[in-house]
Amino acid sequence: MAALLQGFEEVQLVKPLGKTVMTVTDAAIRFNKATAEALDFPAYVKVLINEKTKQIAVTPTDDKADNAVKFCKPNGKQSAVSIKDTAIVTAVKEYFTLPEASEGETAYQSVNGTAYQDSKTVIFDAANATSGTMKRRGRKKTA
Repeated sequence: MAALLQGFEEVQLVKPLGKTVMTVTDAAIRFNKATAEALDFPAYVKVLINEKTKQIAVTPTDDKADNAVKFCKPNGKQSAVSIKDTAIVTAVKEYFTLPEASEGETAYQSVNGTAYQDSKTVIFDAANATSGTMKRRGRKKTA
């Protein structure tokens, strides 16, 4: 049997990741479940900003690291993750232009990220963000 299968390699079963998405509002930075999954559901992350390229990166860290921010609950029991730390929201929001929102709605910008599995990092490019407004439930796209 070994001779028959010489030179063959097993097909690696890698589950494809969903789209990683970051949504920026006045009050919070929200990451979808696919982003948490791409980072392997870390308890803490660091949010990094590249001023020149206008990109935001999220990478796992531990609770003892400088600038570590709480991210996921243990065991991947997480849907979406919201970061409401004022310093982070203010720093990230600087790279996004939120549209005007009517009363009862929240303006947001949302951007797909690129997940780098090897380094457990997701990078979001602010230049590719799309704008809209949402009510408390559901989203309504705007031009």
